[in-house]
Amino acid sequence: MISVEQSSVEPAPSPAEPQWAGPEAMCPGWLEDESPDGDVPEDIGDPGCAPHAYGLLQSALRREGLPRTLDRSAEPRTGFGPLDVTVCILGSPTAFLPVLLEGGSRYPGCHGPVPVTHLGQPGALGDVPQAPGPCCSPRGSPSRQGGHSTLETYVPPRRANYVTGTFAAGGPEGSWAGELARDLDCPMGGSVPLICRLEDPLVTPLGCWRPRANLPVPPTLAFVLGPGGHLPVDPSPPGVKLVRLEDPQGQESLVQEEVGAFLGGTAMEPYSQVVVRLAGWRWRGTGARSTHGKAEGAAVAQAVGARLHGLREEDSVLLEAMVPTARLPMPPPRSPAPRLPMALRICTLVCRSWGDRPQLCQVACGVGRAEAPVRHGAALPQGLDSSLQQWGVTAPSQRQALATQLREAAEAAMAALLAAEAELSPEQRGGARAHTDFLGVDFLLACVDETLELVALSTNSQRCLETCLLAAAMGHAVGQPPSDLPRLLAEALLHRAQCHLVEGKDILLIGAGGISKSFVWEAARDYGLRIHLVESDPEHFAAGLVQTFLPYDSREHRRDEEHAERVTELVRARGLRPHACLSYWDDCVVLAALVCQRLGLRGSPPAAIRVAKQKSRTHQHLQRCRHGRPPPAAFAVPCRRLQSHGDVERAAGTVPFPAVAKLEFGAGGVGVRLVESAGQCHAHAARLWHDLRDDADHPGIGLGWGNAMLLMEYVPGTEHDVDLVVFDGRLLGAWVSDNGPTRLPAFLETAACLPSCLPADRQAQLVRAALQCCLACGLHDGVFNVELKLGPGGPRLLEINPRMGGFYLRDWIREVYGPDLLLAAVLVALGLPPVLPARPVPRAHLAGVMCLDSEHGTTLGGSGGLAALQALQSRGLVRLNRLFEETAGDGEYEEPCLSVACSGATRAEACVRLLGLCQALGIDSPRYPVEHFLSHFK
Repeated sequence: MISVEQSSVEPAPSPAEPQWAGPEAMCPGWLEDESPDGDVPEDIGDPGCAPHAYGLLQSALRREGLPRTLDRSAEPRTGFGPLDVTVCILGSPTAFLPVLLEGGSRYPGCHGPVPVTHLGQPGALGDVPQAPGPCCSPRGSPSRQGGHSTLETYVPPRRANYVTGTFAAGGPEGSWAGELARDLDCPMGGSVPLICRLEDPLVTPLGCWRPRANLPVPPTLAFVLGPGGHLPVDPSPPGVKLVRLEDPQGQESLVQEEVGAFLGGTAMEPYSQVVVRLAGWRWRGTGARSTHGKAEGAAVAQAVGARLHGLREEDSVLLEAMVPTARLPMPPPRSPAPRLPMALRICTLVCRSWGDRPQLCQVACGVGRAEAPVRHGAALPQGLDSSLQQWGVTAPSQRQALATQLREAAEAAMAALLAAEAELSPEQRGGARAHTDFLGVDFLLACVDETLELVALSTNSQRCLETCLLAAAMGHAVGQPPSDLPRLLAEALLHRAQCHLVEGKDILLIGAGGISKSFVWEAARDYGLRIHLVESDPEHFAAGLVQTFLPYDSREHRRDEEHAERVTELVRARGLRPHACLSYWDDCVVLAALVCQRLGLRGSPPAAIRVAKQKSRTHQHLQRCRHGRPPPAAFAVPCRRLQSHGDVERAAGTVPFPAVAKLEFGAGGVGVRLVESAGQCHAHAARLWHDLRDDADHPGIGLGWGNAMLLMEYVPGTEHDVDLVVFDGRLLGAWVSDNGPTRLPAFLETAACLPSCLPADRQAQLVRAALQCCLACGLHDGVFNVELKLGPGGPRLLEINPRMGGFYLRDWIREVYGPDLLLAAVLVALGLPPVLPARPVPRAHLAGVMCLDSEHGTTLGGSGGLAALQALQSRGLVRLNRLFEETAGDGEYEEPCLSVACSGATRAEACVRLLGLCQALGIDSPRYPVEHFLSHFK
């Protein structure tokens, strides 16, 4: 709530001057009266609707200054394969044109998105289109020189990966787009049944928001005919009463009784007027309403009774409070002319983003005379901030708080809708894969008990989209930065298309890893991947979670060439034809690259993976890369390989002390130690070579490659992880996280935070250095984790992990930014550039701390700390990432067993929560000072 410190000195609105913009006040803004620009092709399927949609497209292209569509339908196109991405827009392309242009620019290689005007075989699962059914497709990007749209046919038919469009809520028989989208097996962004539910205020605004999202709605009395099977079965939410009538005839006394009780109830006390209207998808935008004073009980009952005649079961009669627009103290007017009473309506557009999370895309406001409710398309939109200033909200902090409140309310509305849709049957949704992917929500800014409150009024499927896109186009005309709206919507629909594309793909996975990789099997199930697992442990728990289990002992990785031949033979003997091969397990990345090479699958060359896997070789290779400004050599660190004590002596003459001694192929920070002299290095090497000989001594830390070490110069500064997605040498995504100070002389990770604390320019340095190092090593395709130090002189490389980041990183990046590194790795391995946020914005801040069995075993086990953490996790208060089921190593070779993280709206809030939790559970101690570990995150 935002406080209104003083009431308005202006009188309350009289019945003759209602300051209100009630539900369903806005009319559709679809440009149905646009005339086509140029000739319409004679045969494009439906002679009534498809030519009209084609004409609208030509008009829209002309207004954007883009060339007309080229008609190439006479020469069918061929050559499309199962990995080609196709996004279809059914119906009018007008509202979606900016999204289409953005999609064509972002993903020119996918031959889409396409506004489809005909499906050649109605009922064919996901097929678009077949001769003689053409479609309009952006070739290249129409916004760039040489880009254009084309009208084409495809033989054989192109298969759609995602379908959306202008599904008008006119019933299944009243929408040709709805008919074309019937019975598709690909994901659909909407359907006629979903739109009918969306446009019915009893189903969505009243039956969904209040009980699920606790959003304020106007007090409402609803009369429905019969059982109302289309309505929620839950009891009416607070402020809403549902009256079911068996027969609308002879109900005058009941109507009078219910209307009288509603008008005299406590919920109506703040309001002086009501509106009576018909509701349901048939009445969208019709303006079938009447306004009455609250004291006119008889007239209100008569209006309700009149609308009950002819009522259908899917319709309802609503009696709603007229919620007045907030009246705030205003600055003195610049002229003596009287002020006219005005109404403000806030339009929001929310999309279903990565991880099915709602994301507010844009806000636009409509302002008009109070006596004429503001409608979509009736007034030019304006921004939220200027509207609030115009309304008297002068304090920037109040406007920011209202903007935050609006975002939370709009996203809560979308989340409630998605939760309600998840409970529907495929028939109720209009298809097994149909979901609402973008939602328009209208709000009213009301004043309740001296506080400003956002009242949710109505939902719509397209009117808010058109209004917000119009606002974006208006801003572009006066030099404002491009709106994020087309980009966000294009990313959302392309992401869903890619998720559908990977379904059923056969993935050869090399190495299962431990319990820390359990998410792989869950993700594979969720994405519909068919995993064929090659694993050294024949009793591994994942054997029963994959499509095919191929036990093969590859732990001696110095024989990976031989292992690759054997694995290839196993795959072929089973008749497997994988679409991709990869590994998330550090020990197996070279073997996976060799298998890819033998099977002809996409991936970085084995030689490049070998360079990255061997730490001394990485730095020595980079030191020879001296082209560029700066060259990759600028990020390398002097180091020497150690296989004997003689090597230690020779290295001590070239690597300055203090230095860092660690395993050449190590992982997890095991055996990494700061050494101050050659003597300390001799002692550490002697212990390590004695204790860690092969994989059996400490599985999973690279001992299958031997126990050689390296001595490298110590680099001062803060430590950071950079996770990269690279496709064909192009950077598609990068995320920077920070690590806390370690417990010297060891370098085991203690704490981390995401997003990074660093300013944008320093993060950019890290990302550029990480990318240059990967490309210089030959890593042109994949998801890579790069560890760097950042000092006053810039970034220096520690090591490259040629696989997805481990520990908690995949989980954290999904939580904070949305994209899934696992899915990105699969897409790159399939030969597809993953769709990722062009401008990632964090949803929250995470701060976490590592737990050690030696320090926290008693606290987590015997004292019930782990059970308490798991209970908090079930309530969404903490994030746990279990790294090992049992103690991994001991003494100076111990690895963390658990990551505990807390979230917050700010980094400081996340750190405060984490520190309080660690102090309460005993994780924080003098020996393990969590406050010190978090001290870097400022």
